[in-house]
Amino acid sequence: MQTIKTIIQSQSKKEISTPPTTKIIQNHSNIATTTPKLNFEDCIHLLQKAGKAKYGPHFKINADDYEIIYKLIIYAIKDENTAKKLNLNLKKGILLSGPVGCGKTTLLTLINYFQKPVSQYIMKPCREISFEFIQDGYETIHKYSKNSFHFTNNVPTNKTYCFDDLGVENNLKYFGNECNVMAEIILSRYDLFIQKQLITHITTNLSATEIENLYGARVRSRMREMFNLISFNKNAPDKRL
Repeated sequence: MQTIKTIIQSQSKKEISTPPTTKIIQNHSNIATTTPKLNFEDCIHLLQKAGKAKYGPHFKINADDYEIIYKLIIYAIKDENTAKKLNLNLKKGILLSGPVGCGKTTLLTLINYFQKPVSQYIMKPCREISFEFIQDGYETIHKYSKNSFHFTNNVPTNKTYCFDDLGVENNLKYFGNECNVMAEIILSRYDLFIQKQLITHITTNLSATEIENLYGARVRSRMREMFNLISFNKNAPDKRL
């Protein structure tokens, strides 16, 4: 996957400035790898450009989302000082929650361009994982947990996933045995998060209470430790309309 570097090579060197909704000003040494410094307005412009290229000319960044976008960019470029002020832990993943159609999947897809290649994640719909479980059974859980590593010269590196739309999948049966597939994957990745700093990202429409009802108290408790929670306003409009 390309980084934002390939999109902004013609940009002049600047600094990332604050969005209108915050008072935090911080200089940044890079975006993605060795890219020029940009201000927040440039970042919005680049997201808009990338969004139009990927989703079509109708794509538009909503100004109401600037605060969320700012946090996601700070997380992606690993700005430790600003992240600390925003209560973001760079050793955790992102749990992006909000109403149906508010733009969670779209934003995390585009923000991925700001990540260094080693930190870029694979977007994986939870629904697709449930279909894989029907076909492949419990190997699906291993695929997205203990087998989540790339190998370069026999050296393993963590494979990061963003599980999209947590909550739309159902409990499934494999040879008569019912399994809450995503609960098992999250629990397994939690163990790897503790042991090997394996990062996970998630988008969901669910509230904390709904997560506990669907996946249990153990999953909810571990998710608190695994993720930075970033939430859209509960009244955020459906951008698909």
